Amino acid sequence: MSDQVSTIAMADTAKPSGVRWKIFLLMLFLISINYIDRASLSVAMPVIAKEFDIDPAMQGLILSSFFWTYALMQVPGGMLADRFKPRIVIALATLFWGFFQALAALSTSWMLLLLTRLGLGASEAPIYPAGGKLNAIWMTQTERGRGATLLDGGAPLGAALGSIVIAWLMAAFSSWRVAFVIAGVGTMLCGLWAWYYIRNVPREHPSVNEAEARYLEEAHAIEDAATPPSSGASWMAYFRFRSVWCMCLGWMFFNTTFYGLLTWMPTYLFKVHGFDIKALGGASFIIFFAGFVGELVGGWIGDNWRERGGAPNTVFRTLFGIAAIMATVSIFLVAYVTNAVAVVVLLSTTLFFLRWCGMYWAIPSALAGAASPASWAAA
Repeated sequence: MSDQVSTIAMADTAKPSGVRWKIFLLMLFLISINYIDRASLSVAMPVIAKEFDIDPAMQGLILSSFFWTYALMQVPGGMLADRFKPRIVIALATLFWGFFQALAALSTSWMLLLLTRLGLGASEAPIYPAGGKLNAIWMTQTERGRGATLLDGGAPLGAALGSIVIAWLMAAFSSWRVAFVIAGVGTMLCGLWAWYYIRNVPREHPSVNEAEARYLEEAHAIEDAATPPSSGASWMAYFRFRSVWCMCLGWMFFNTTFYGLLTWMPTYLFKVHGFDIKALGGASFIIFFAGFVGELVGGWIGDNWRERGGAPNTVFRTLFGIAAIMATVSIFLVAYVTNAVAVVVLLSTTLFFLRWCGMYWAIPSALAGAASPASWAAA
């Protein structure tokens, strides 16, 4: 009994251990690896297209094939994370997408390459739903903006690093195949690391002290107490509300812009502005790293604004509105600028503001949590 009292007394004075931030730094790293693997084909496509004699139409088919299975497996990926918990889903997803990344190196035709991209898309699909579940479990309501942007910040960071890493590996080994194998094996090792460090709930983690566990439990208890009871309606009821449709459409247009740049920007810079493989890697790194910085800035602004009393609707709408205007203006101007440096600056500005929308991942937990669909009407 005395030991228990001592433990509670120490927890009252001890500083929370901060394991949740280490987990989300690991998730940032995993998502970055995810996007290095996604971007690898875009960077290598000029070389692969020449080797397999692939015309632009077929290049587009191969580059887009990833998204067929990726989109198809989003909802099943979320269901897997709910049923089997995020830890195993994140670890297995990472192992499998690393396998398909390495397997692409054995392709002898565009058809085999396309099949490995389908496998890559299916394997990568669960990582974001599982990461979103981790955000709800491990972060408090006023930390989820930063959690979401750490989770989603791996997209521009991985795209930036992918341009450098894959371009460097291709140059160092004079082979896109060796570059793909190294990237795939490295990814599988990261999957083992994820299994070793991530836990489904704070109490299961050996490095979480009592102060951090109690801090999270108390914050979630306060949040749950303020959440309206569920009406028991089907999840389809969410689609009765305009806010849900607007959020879905906004996310769709965001992804159209981001993945359009991720998929075709290297080819555009190569063909229109004459960038060689080294210049292409450097320019792509600058552009996508600007997106990573913008994502972190947006998350910090959002969380700090809310901590000072800002209403979630006001915070999200304002930040998304600014992002939409700035990204639209800057990418529109790209079409009318011929100077290569100016193009890189404008694309960097586009990514900086566009990636503020990574906070979309924080909206469900910030506005609804476990609430009934009716609570979305005010959103």
